[in-house]
Amino acid sequence: MDKWSLMTIAVLLGLTVRWTVSLGSYSGAGKPPMYGDYEAQRHWQEVTYNLPINQWYFNTSDNNLQYWGLDYPPLTAYHSLLCACIAKLINPDWIGLHTSRGYESQPHKLFMRATVFIADLLVYIPAVIMYCCYLKETSTKKKVSTALCVLLYPGLILIDHGHFQYNSVSLGFALWGVLFLSNNWDLLGSVAFCLAINYKQMELYHSLPFFCYLLGKCFKRGLTGKGLVLLIKIAVTVVAAFAMCWLPFCTEAEQILQVLRRLFPIDRGLFEDKVANIWCSLSVLIKIKNIISPQTQLKLSFAFTFLSLLPACIKLTLQPSLRGFKFALVSCALSFFLFSFQVHEKSVLLVSLPVCLIINEIPFMATWFLLVSTFSMLPLLLKDGLLLAYIGTTLAFLTVCTASFSIFEKTSAEDLQLKSFSLSIWGYIPWLKPFPKIVKSLFLVSITLMGVLSLSSATLNPPQKLPDLFPILVSVVSCLHFLIFLMYFNIVLLWDSRNSRNQKKTN
Repeated sequence: MDKWSLMTIAVLLGLTVRWTVSLGSYSGAGKPPMYGDYEAQRHWQEVTYNLPINQWYFNTSDNNLQYWGLDYPPLTAYHSLLCACIAKLINPDWIGLHTSRGYESQPHKLFMRATVFIADLLVYIPAVIMYCCYLKETSTKKKVSTALCVLLYPGLILIDHGHFQYNSVSLGFALWGVLFLSNNWDLLGSVAFCLAINYKQMELYHSLPFFCYLLGKCFKRGLTGKGLVLLIKIAVTVVAAFAMCWLPFCTEAEQILQVLRRLFPIDRGLFEDKVANIWCSLSVLIKIKNIISPQTQLKLSFAFTFLSLLPACIKLTLQPSLRGFKFALVSCALSFFLFSFQVHEKSVLLVSLPVCLIINEIPFMATWFLLVSTFSMLPLLLKDGLLLAYIGTTLAFLTVCTASFSIFEKTSAEDLQLKSFSLSIWGYIPWLKPFPKIVKSLFLVSITLMGVLSLSSATLNPPQKLPDLFPILVSVVSCLHFLIFLMYFNIVLLWDSRNSRNQKKTN
């Protein structure tokens, strides 16, 4: 079979899994008064269709911001409006102002699920296929295997097609940006990433690697010649893309300020629910929210985030390369997730996307990370009744990765891209010489621990004095994994000299 036939089969498998998961429950089903993210998306359709654009982000008698007020950028609002226009043609009751609050029916569920499905088909899945097809120095088998693993990543499937969100749109735009930059279409890449940010503000997790990579390219070309021209072109393109997205809100300064206040609600606090980042994990021992003011929390999180991502950004700016760019996307997104302000458990998907992009380079560590990232969202998935979907998609993903990449045979220091680092430290830590065995053992311990915690969370009742025991354990265990992964990805990015060698070849 040729490459395109195999890619078609991979897409069909990915779509089948998505549709199967979508047949189950969704966030907040039958749980008034707030319901869940499913109702939030439906409510935004109601608001954008029935109210003038200058009221979308303002608290009014017809738009109670306490009830799932719109808090995503303009492209999300436009997408909601488009879905609402289609919903109006099918059944006006679905978006009736005030009267449709909490609307639930099987036809409406089918419609809402279909909107996510179509968004995947139009934005995310084509980006995955094209990215894998354009992988350089990679066999057809490896390209197809990469596409299949990325399309079967359980975290995104469970959140978008189970819990119910449209993360595939912003992630898809970001992936198009990576693809365009990989082919030296820098202006198209800039536009694609601007669309990603203007769909979900959390794409700021990826903003610094995009900025540093493009800036580094300009430096390499010289800021007094071609580099300066490229920099001006990119700047004009970004400004124009943002202006097009925000144009309807540029009638008054207050409109823009109100949208920004909705996008960055500082008063919500350091974190929400049991998210697997450093602040939530530390709060088990130190009640940070109680002893530090919100303003201090904001400054503290900014300082830690900035310091943790600074080395990767400096490296990428001084030595811009596509390989370094992808690893910087992972490192910076993980730094944001672990240390930044107002993090949600679903934000780990922003780390998972760039990890998916390097699964062909470091299949063992990428698979391990993607399994942990899905596990970290377990409390949310259990709340939505997605236990069976979680188990099924996770086992399927692990099976496909193992069969496609033989991940347990890729555990040497060289396979993990740690050869130069390991050679420099083995003289000081001789017990690290049986490296593959140690890594495999740690993986098996990790998988066993996640399996035990998953089954315990689903089947056991926590002690009355510790009602949040299992969600906290999931968060802490996941956070410890993520801290180790952060060190690993930074070592690979900073220690390896292949970035500079590849860049010399390119030049």
